Amino acid sequence: MPTREERMRTILLSAFAGADVSILDESHRHAGHAGAAPGGQTHYTVRVVSPAFAGMSRVARSRAVHAALEQEFGSGLHALSLRLQTPEEAGGAA
Repeated sequence: MPTREERMRTILLSAFAGADVSILDESHRHAGHAGAAPGGQTHYTVRVVSPAFAGMSRVARSRAVHAALEQEFGSGLHALSLRLQTPEEAGGAA
């Protein structure tokens, strides 16, 4: 069974073709906080570099990522720290 991180990576790569995706599980830093499940997999730092973000505001980019991960939020994902960039903003990486 894939981990939440693996599922999120698959979803984001599908939603944002040509994207470079990195995901870091930060759940251990939130142990004991509201929304932190005992098993972790609730808090992540996510970086997505995608040409799909061109012309989108920061809010629109965030909404697009949250919409793509809607099912994960419904099954225990609690919080994301997002860095969402176009390849140009990231210095040509994608």
